[in-house]
Amino acid sequence: MYAEAEARDNLPGPPTTPSGLLPPARENRLLKPMAYPTPPEALRQARSWFWRAIGRAYLRLAGWRIEGGFPLETKHVTVVAPHTSNWDFTLGVAVVFMVGLRVSWLGKHTLFKAPFKGFLRRLGGIPVNRSASHGVVGACVDAFQAAPALMLALAPEGTRKGVSQWKTGFYRIAAEAGVPIFPVGFDYREHVVRLMPLFHPTGNLEVDLPRIQALFRDVHGLRERPAKTPG
Repeated sequence: MYAEAEARDNLPGPPTTPSGLLPPARENRLLKPMAYPTPPEALRQARSWFWRAIGRAYLRLAGWRIEGGFPLETKHVTVVAPHTSNWDFTLGVAVVFMVGLRVSWLGKHTLFKAPFKGFLRRLGGIPVNRSASHGVVGACVDAFQAAPALMLALAPEGTRKGVSQWKTGFYRIAAEAGVPIFPVGFDYREHVVRLMPLFHPTGNLEVDLPRIQALFRDVHGLRERPAKTPG
């Protein structure tokens, strides 16, 4: 199901910038009506018109659109890739605001400091110390078992730096919790947020991981990075 935003804005299109945050001038999406998918009721979060307008304005002015739809299943591990820039977080927040999405995500514990700690937690952030061995996978599995609905968003690359190997925690969480994986791609070349069909893990990591990575073969981050291999 898609919701239509307000009528098109009669505004000139923005020029292309070196950062790649804006689309080519020949494809002026500012002049097109913005349609967006809506998540299932259990994964919606009531937000004021102000925050919805902020999210819509960012996507419209930066020239982004959303393709695909949210799954009807209300429990899944959302894999967001590629993760090559801090702009990925801004883009994700804009999508969450616009569609009214309730999502949880794991973030580096050093980010959760004043004055941003409360704001990040309200966005669904859960601080994690990556250098500590504290059973993050088990805690996430327990959270899935206890919650009637949970969308846990993770970046399998785990870092914005160039890497060729994905971390496998997201797969372990999904397999042990018995929930599917929801692939979401941020394609900066086409300025499209791609919502892909669910992937149901078989429990065989060596077989499944290359298949999941292949879904992102044509998804280009803000910065290119080496081809990924199973890890």
